[in-house]
Amino acid sequence: MDAPRWLDEREARVWQAYLAVNRELHNALERQLVRDSGLSNADYALLAPLSEAPDGLVRSRDLGALVGWERSRLSHQIGRMEKRGLVTREECPEDARGSMVRLTAAGRAAIESAAPAHVDTVRRYVFDALTDDEVDVLDHVFHRILARVDGDGDGRP
Repeated sequence: MDAPRWLDEREARVWQAYLAVNRELHNALERQLVRDSGLSNADYALLAPLSEAPDGLVRSRDLGALVGWERSRLSHQIGRMEKRGLVTREECPEDARGSMVRLTAAGRAAIESAAPAHVDTVRRYVFDALTDDEVDVLDHVFHRILARVDGDGDGRP
C-alpha cells in the first residue's frame, strides 16, 4: 500500500480555511433566515427549487437529487414542512410508489418573503468581498472540483 500523501502546510491551511468558511457561512445564513423569516437553511433549500418549478410541483426523488439529500432526510424535512403548511405531498401519477411535493400558497409566500434578505446576506458575506476576477476563479475552481467528485462517485482521482 502506498504511503499517505499528507497535506503540506499550505494545503492544510487552505483546507482548514475552506472548512471554517463552509461552517461559519452556513451558520450565518441559518441565523439570518431564522431571525428574518423563521425558515431554516433546510426549509429554504427545498422551497427555492419548488418555487422555480412549474406549478410548484416536483417529484420527491428529483427534489432530493436537486438538494443532494438522501430519501430519509428529505422525507423528514418534508414532514416538518407539511406540519407548518409550507408544502403538501401528493401521489405521483406515473408511479404509485413515488410521491410529489407541492409548494403551498403559504410556502410560496414564505420563500418570496425570505429570498431578498437571504440573497442580500449571501451577497454581503461572499460576493461583496470578491473582485469580478475572483468570482470567475471561484466559479472555475468549484466546477472543476465538482466535476472531479462527480466523475467517479467516490471523490478519488
